Amino acid sequence: MIFQLHSITMRKHLLLYFILLIGFISCRADKVVEKKYKTKYVIVLVVDGPRYSETWGDTSHQYIPFMHNVLAPQGVVHNQFYTQGETHTTSGHAALSTGIYQSINNGGQELPIRPSFFQHWLKQHPDDKSLAWIIASKDKLEVLSNCTEYGWKDKFRPSVDCGNAGLATGYRHDSLTQIKVMSTLQNNHPHLLLVNYREPDFSGHAGNWKGYLKGILKTDEYVHAIWQFIQNDPFYKDNTTLFVTNDHGRHLDGISNGFVSHGDNCEGCRHINLYSFGPDFKKDLVSPINRNLVDVHATILELLHIRGSFTEGNVMTELFN
Repeated sequence: MIFQLHSITMRKHLLLYFILLIGFISCRADKVVEKKYKTKYVIVLVVDGPRYSETWGDTSHQYIPFMHNVLAPQGVVHNQFYTQGETHTTSGHAALSTGIYQSINNGGQELPIRPSFFQHWLKQHPDDKSLAWIIASKDKLEVLSNCTEYGWKDKFRPSVDCGNAGLATGYRHDSLTQIKVMSTLQNNHPHLLLVNYREPDFSGHAGNWKGYLKGILKTDEYVHAIWQFIQNDPFYKDNTTLFVTNDHGRHLDGISNGFVSHGDNCEGCRHINLYSFGPDFKKDLVSPINRNLVDVHATILELLHIRGSFTEGNVMTELFN
């Protein structure tokens, strides 16, 4: 009788042990261990509308000398990078900032559907909206600061400086945008920044071939200047990730009116550029992996530990050390 009671007691103890063990394992499995990254700040530069054939697709790289000679050895160049959405300015920028492709009015008369990484980041860091910025030569891109989704509309909006003085005020010259970018970096030290340059798209639509090529050269200078600033500024040095990409390309020669326009599914409109640089990324690498705009969004979410944001993209794991 005593032995039987002892056996029952032992079984109860064993059962309790297994229950506790299962609970412990479950708690460990539910716990998400975040990777630690050196990146604290992210800057995205969007050069509006060059063709791949005049940029990284040109083996001479004559129109992107700084990007090719100075920046490329310090980061990762993608030679199979695309946009999978509508090949227009607002839709391309919206894909970058929201992580989804959507059909959206290209004239600044419609907000994106989903909240951007700016809004998600500011919800997690509500202290000061001056830490997140959109600076654009094109006024219509002010719509990127907001969305239509319930619970997000008109909330957690970044600081904006778009066009001459905001929506419906017209485009401004890229040189003025560059001045604003540099002063904002120096004075506000944003943690999250997206910049749009209107060239070479502006000259392309004007049918100005020389202006189009000059626009690529000039934005190459602007990108280099910002990269140099990041490298030398004590606030940004060794903890800032930089992405340089495009919103869309342009028609190849022989398609429609060639470099003058864009907007369809042709290779020229879809095949764009991406350069990635940062303390968590590899150096001197040309990646052949097929990627697209929303993958930049997903990678930013990962680097900054932004949780709860939906994205159609995938983290570009090939970038990381």
